[in-house]
Amino acid sequence: MSPAKTDSWPVTVIPGAPGPELLQEIQTVIDAAEDADGNPPFSEQTLVELKSTGAGPHSVLTLLTYAPEDASPTVGEDLAGVAVVVLDGSEGVLEIVVHPAYRNDGVGAILADKLVEARGLQGIKAWSHGDHEAAADLAASYGYRAIRELWRMRLVRQSPSSGDVPEQTTNDYPTPDGVTLRTFVPHQDEEAWLAANAAAFVHHPEQGSMTLADLQARMAEPWFDPAGFFLAVNDAGEILGFHWTKTHPARAGQAAMGEVYVVGVTPAAQGLGLGKILTRQGMDHLQNAGLRAVMLYVDADNEAAVSLYRKLGFTKWDSDVMYGPMSA
Repeated sequence: MSPAKTDSWPVTVIPGAPGPELLQEIQTVIDAAEDADGNPPFSEQTLVELKSTGAGPHSVLTLLTYAPEDASPTVGEDLAGVAVVVLDGSEGVLEIVVHPAYRNDGVGAILADKLVEARGLQGIKAWSHGDHEAAADLAASYGYRAIRELWRMRLVRQSPSSGDVPEQTTNDYPTPDGVTLRTFVPHQDEEAWLAANAAAFVHHPEQGSMTLADLQARMAEPWFDPAGFFLAVNDAGEILGFHWTKTHPARAGQAAMGEVYVVGVTPAAQGLGLGKILTRQGMDHLQNAGLRAVMLYVDADNEAAVSLYRKLGFTKWDSDVMYGPMSA
């Protein structure tokens, strides 16, 4: 099918988050793309915004294009692609997902063209999760270039025989004097953790801006487990560092996988070795849960973090690329 034929495909523009029925359709496309590509097409924050009952024109712009019945490989009208812009004032981040059945048909270009018509590209950056060639070509056609690279790194450990590896506790890891490890306590640690997270990631474009609503949205997800959320605290109870782990369920022939979701150390605790201690604590927790593979995200230019993860046995697995205007 030539891209020109898709010019007549209808595009629906929603100034805000979609309703429950549309959200289910969008999730179906997301799942199909993730099964085909092995990685999620939308960032976690975008999914949080899509599900938020408070999202409106000021925070989310959703575009959907449907394949007419005569163009569909199945029966009826199918959702062929989705574009979502998460807005923050005059700036925004664009992500596009195209159903595997409709790729190479110009669907991404339709959605991008509609976005230009509806809002323009001023202040917009775009993610390509998995660094797809089609996304790079589409970005170039709008005068965009790669401005950031986020690596996915992975470690696969040998599966231990039953009883070979004892259950690890937060007391098994030597810590500096006056520092202890414990797990996150819901309804107690939220505000203190947000403050520590903001301090640890003051220069990070996404992580450092997490709000209480963002945290609560993640705590409401099925994967959240406070037993896998480790805190390093001093004698006064202040949080100096943390390692929040995550578990991804098995899908499309891929075994369940653990994630070093976020590791952070506050500026006041830098140099104490807490990042390494917390990382190992969380990784052992994931392995004890029966997860052989562990992955993480890290900015490619964060040399210190990449070096640490390489020493722990992680290797580059995949990458996400952010695109911005040539002048950016």
